[in-house]
Amino acid sequence: MRVFDASSIVWAWDQYPESLFPPLWKLMEVEIRAGEIVIPEVAMREIGHVSPDCQDWLTIAGLKPAPITNEALSAARKIKAQLGIVDDNYHSDGVDENDILVIAVARTLAAELVSEEAVQRSLPLNKAKYRIPATCRLPSAGVKCIRFVDYLRSFGRPIQ
Repeated sequence: MRVFDASSIVWAWDQYPESLFPPLWKLMEVEIRAGEIVIPEVAMREIGHVSPDCQDWLTIAGLKPAPITNEALSAARKIKAQLGIVDDNYHSDGVDENDILVIAVARTLAAELVSEEAVQRSLPLNKAKYRIPATCRLPSAGVKCIRFVDYLRSFGRPIQ
């Protein structure tokens, strides 16, 4: 199972349009219907703001956005604390509340997170500036973060 961040599914939608890559999107639909692709409700709302047609496709493909459970909220609080974020004082260069919730859903589902956010080559001293890949590596998160292309490589065969 993989949890998708809004950045990754929108990036895939833009880079590999369904009209040009129908086998890819058929595979994605199969994965959605099998419960192998999860998108938290906060990410689905972001998708709707950025790419309504992508959100429509996901809905037609059968995606039911994952709710933010109490377990995910508890995990999110721990991640937020480890980042040193107090109240809603997020750093503009770091993760925001939705990012933390998406990571927390991945943690509670023991799933990999698919995100297109770039890896920070040198981590800032201020953990509040950590982006998604760095935040995923925190002990309180413990989530493997991969990019969309890594997700595709995991099939070990061409998409047909």
